[in-house]
Amino acid sequence: MLIPVILSGGAGTRLWPVSRKAHPKPFMRLADGNTLAGTTIQRALAVADEAATLTVTSRDHYFLTRDIYQEAAPSGEHHFLLEPEGRNTAPAIVAAAMWVKAHWGESAQLLVMPADHLIRDMDVFCDAVQSASHLAAEGYLTCLGVTPTHPETGYGYIRSGDGVESWGYQIEAFVEKPDLETAQRYLRSGEFLWNAGMFCFTASAILEAVESQAPDIYQAMGRVWRDMPEASATRSKEPMELPAESFGLVRSESIDFAVMEKAPKRAVVPMDCGWSDIGSWQAISDLYDSDQSGNRTQGEVVLIDSRNTFVQAENRLIAAVGVDDLVIVDTQDAVLVARRDRAQEVKAVVDELKQTDHVTVTYHQTIHRPWGTYAVLEDSPNCRVRRLSIRPGGVLSLQVHHRHSEHWTVVKGEADVRVGETEKRLASGETIAIAVGVPHRLANPGDEGIEVIEVQTGDYLGEDDMERLEDYYGSK
Repeated sequence: MLIPVILSGGAGTRLWPVSRKAHPKPFMRLADGNTLAGTTIQRALAVADEAATLTVTSRDHYFLTRDIYQEAAPSGEHHFLLEPEGRNTAPAIVAAAMWVKAHWGESAQLLVMPADHLIRDMDVFCDAVQSASHLAAEGYLTCLGVTPTHPETGYGYIRSGDGVESWGYQIEAFVEKPDLETAQRYLRSGEFLWNAGMFCFTASAILEAVESQAPDIYQAMGRVWRDMPEASATRSKEPMELPAESFGLVRSESIDFAVMEKAPKRAVVPMDCGWSDIGSWQAISDLYDSDQSGNRTQGEVVLIDSRNTFVQAENRLIAAVGVDDLVIVDTQDAVLVARRDRAQEVKAVVDELKQTDHVTVTYHQTIHRPWGTYAVLEDSPNCRVRRLSIRPGGVLSLQVHHRHSEHWTVVKGEADVRVGETEKRLASGETIAIAVGVPHRLANPGDEGIEVIEVQTGDYLGEDDMERLEDYYGSK
């Protein structure tokens, strides 16, 4: 039994301003209109037994991930483990292994893969997974290593050793990100593979290795598992949430440092599958066709006398004259301009913005919620205007505000509203006012999405001026 385990976390700071904490890299739309999360779940189902997958992510990202899966792979059996906070890959993989062992048996195999990578040659990938599965059945902790195509300094490497039958090679060493000269030497030697963070092993093998190599993580995760009896007893509870108190006591560590660099029985399967971690705007631009001047564009773009420039326009025309070797990325509320050879340094912008708690580190103007999305159209100290787009069956929480009032106008479809003890249905063009301190709720009873314009007025409009009385989705 092979169960793909998808790890979906991280902020993707090198892809700001499109990737943000609340809407990270797996949810970005690529040149073909697909998301990385969507292509990952399709890839997982292509190699899964019984079309079952497990995704480890956070509650903040669960609903959007679930919706993407339903769109990209509606026939799959998708399970979720939700982390209360990120603790790196070792605790996440241990939790997944405990879940797989409990529900599929200790000989069941985990195929661990990140949610934000791209693979172009699925045939090569599937063959590599088969080889890795053979090795895992023999008790090996197996890595899927990518055959390098150039001397990359941004990846870790795996040094391969003697062959293991016809399936792969023993691992001699894991190597940290090298300098350029060292990376060139690695490429010439033919002994090194990129470490893509993909693994295959049985549930029992990885748990035994963690118990041996990182006993504190194993013991702490054992306490976490014991604190979630529903998840350990049944697969009927979805999603399954790891308890915050005990999970917060687990040491944050990568599976590489915790286990893979020290375990005695390790193997690697090489694959030349057109892999990319899509870790920079340079990598994103490579997905687009270029014109005769080396320019690549998305959206409405006009380039005059410009070369080797990538432009991604979202909602407006972007024009550039006489520019060379630039990356220009436009979103609703932020614009990035960088030299192509310094695109990896975008993280420094995010670090600078974090110092002032700038909203663009975390949120876009359009924000996803379990019930749909909202977009901020106008924001001033005493007035905020938002467009709410509510999915079929979506229900906002029953809530009350103590320092601002609201006014709803339905502009598409019909909405069920509750204001105080009054419940009614509003048709398109109808409005209703909600005074300060009055409980209220909004829902979409229909089969199609609806849109509502919300106007907030008052002396304080912060998100913390909201008391949830009831919430269908269990939001904190």
